[in-house]
Formats: sequence, structure tokens, C-alpha cells
Amino acid sequence: MLDLKFVRENIGTVEEALRKRRSDLSLEGFRGLDEKRRTMLTAVETLRAERNAASEEIGRLRREKQDAAGLMERMKAVSAAIKEAETGLPDIEARMDALLLNIPNIPDASVPDGAGEEDNPVIRTWGTPREFDFPVRDHVDIGESLDILDFERATKIAGGRFCLLKGAGARIERALINFMLDVHTGEHGYTEMLPPFMANSASFLGTGQLPKFEDDLFKVEGTDYYLIPTAEVPVTNIVRDEILDEGVLPLKMTAYTPCFRKEAGSYGRDVRGMIRQHQFNKVELVAISKPESAFEELEKLTSHAEEILKRLGLPYRVVTLCTGDMGFSSAKTYDIEVWLPSQGRYREISSCSCFSDFQARRAKIRFRDGTTGKTRLAYTLNGSGLAVGRTSVAILENYQQPDGSVTVPEALRPYMGGIDRIVRR
Repeated sequence: MLDLKFVRENIGTVEEALRKRRSDLSLEGFRGLDEKRRTMLTAVETLRAERNAASEEIGRLRREKQDAAGLMERMKAVSAAIKEAETGLPDIEARMDALLLNIPNIPDASVPDGAGEEDNPVIRTWGTPREFDFPVRDHVDIGESLDILDFERATKIAGGRFCLLKGAGARIERALINFMLDVHTGEHGYTEMLPPFMANSASFLGTGQLPKFEDDLFKVEGTDYYLIPTAEVPVTNIVRDEILDEGVLPLKMTAYTPCFRKEAGSYGRDVRGMIRQHQFNKVELVAISKPESAFEELEKLTSHAEEILKRLGLPYRVVTLCTGDMGFSSAKTYDIEVWLPSQGRYREISSCSCFSDFQARRAKIRFRDGTTGKTRLAYTLNGSGLAVGRTSVAILENYQQPDGSVTVPEALRPYMGGIDRIVRR
């Protein structure tokens, strides 16, 4: 969330940020509540000053053995007025906090202005999409013909937007998870975590999913638990309410988790296959950084996610999300998009973001400055390293063969027991 004092003193800046984000959120409610709060505080301070002056006067009258009854009666009324005014302040402040929780982060100055994904500039491309000399099939047809993906039985078990992985389909998913974790921990300097797959509302508030995105979450009825939509939630909250030593920064963590999303806003998009599901696997990268080096860390984190695609030989591109397409909590985001032959276009496989101190203020993630000894808000970052299901999709489509088999990328073969080709068993 944004700092209350910053919003109050920089209303124009915040409104301009909302305009760039193409947000219809109005700050009039905040203005009205803030003015009311200030009026109430002024009234309370005036009454307190009157009470303090009267207390001194009552003391003087008593010392001089004069009658102070009238003044004391007046002070009862003043004390009652102060109590009444103070009673209303928490409600005003709670309503202001609720409004602050719904104001998105301010985009970094380097973020391009734009209305939507069509305005996201491509900053680099890697690899050349393969040219096929046979009809290209999508991952659904490939997986079902190899008997490694079963959507019909998954629907029977749970419903739409689920997939049952079988045989080599399940094995390649597991192989990808292990491969990604090994690269990120062994070469990129991340510490592996295995967090809970549920988290409480305080954790979701800390990373910004609550209160704004509650409709997209699966809540465990009768509890304070939600199924996590990404490991960003539990991993970032590992250091919630903590003051870190400056020397441990950047703190870099990675985790595999299943992820659960209602996809409430997808409106029927990508209903075929594994592109947009209620449950999927992901390896997440999280970094807690000093403000001065956070955007440099964003570049590194993004390159770490890209390295997985390079080793798998999957063509991709990186785009910078424009102001109208970036996420609620983000200050700057790069999307990594992998090439899908069946669609003839690039599709998102990772979003890598710097959130500035937006999440840290909510979650009270701080560090102690080694020079001044003062505590400061940290900056938080995260990114998919990668979305495992979409990586499986990309492998099936990019490595499909005319006989219906799929070649296993060389980097993945040690994790597949040496298998170099997926065929129907």
C-alpha cells in the first residue's frame, strides 16, 4: 500500500498514476475522509487545550480556596466531548486504511505508458521459432494421442479447467520442477523453501491479493485459510513483521508449489487445454532487497527465469508491461512469453516484478541500515521461474515430431531417467 502521508501530500501524483493505469478509482472519498479526520483532530486538540488550561485554573482556585465548582462542571462536558470525538476517529482511520488498500502501486518512471497488452514493447527475443514440414498440433491433441494428458477424466473428478497427467506427462512435470529448482538453487543463489500451500488472510493482505482480488481465490470455508494462487504469498510472508540485517540482503528464495485460482475474470478464455487452469504447478522466485539495488535485482531475477527457457531450447521474448497492463501491486513488470506453434504466437510463461515498498509496507518487512542503524522498508520482488504446466505445453508443441512422438529437451533427459523421446505406451 502507499504511505498515507505520501498520498495526502501528493494527491496529484497519485491521481496521475491512476490515470496512467487507466483506473477509474477516485480519490474523492479519501479527500473527504482525510478532511473530516483533520477537522476532528483539530477539534480534539482545541478541547484538550481548553481542558489543560482549565485544570491549571482549577488548581489555582483551590490553592486560593476559591469556588471551582462551575469550572469543574464545565470540564465534565469538555471531557465528554473529547471522548465522543476520539471515539469517532478509529472508524474514520479504518475507512481511510480501507481506501488505501485499494489504491494500486505507482508505476516506476521507466514503465511505458499504454492502455493494454498491445502497447507492451518487446525488449528482446531469444531463439527462432521452428518451421514445421507437417501439420502442427496443439498440446491437447499431442497429449491425448500419447495418452499422457486426460482432460475427460479430470473433468469427471473435479470439473472443468483441470487436467489429469499420466505416465510421461506426470514425469515431465516432476522433471521440470526438479530441473528448475536445481538451476535456481545451485547456480542462481536462491534458497529452496517448501511453504504451506494455504495461507491466512494477513499473508494475502501483505502481498496485495486481499482485499481487492478475493473473488479469484479459493477460501477454505469456516477458516481464515485460502489456497495459495502463487508461492509469492507464503514465501514473501516468511519475513512478514520482521526487521532483517542489511547484510542478508538481497534475500533470495525459491519454492515449488501447486497454485489455485478461480480465474474469475477470464470469461471463458483459454478453456481448451492447460493454458489457464484452476490448479497448476509453479516454481517461484522471490527476492527481498534494499531499495537502491531493487531494479538491478529485477533484471537479474528476470534473467534467471529466462535461463530455464534457454536451456530447454524454447524460443521466447521479453516485454515490458505498460502502465495499463501491469498488476495492482507492481511498480515494474517484465513478462516472459514462450512461443507456442499451435497458436502461432508468444504466450506468457512468467511475470517478473518489482513491487518497490508497496508489499513491504503492508507486511512490515524492514531492514536495519548498517550505516545509520535506522529501520527502513525493504523492496520486494518475485517472478515465475517458471510456470511448470505452460512449460510442459511449450515442450510438447515445440518438440513434436511427425510420427506423433515428442523429443525430450537434452537438458531435461537426466531428470527423465535418460528418456530422449515420449511415445505412446
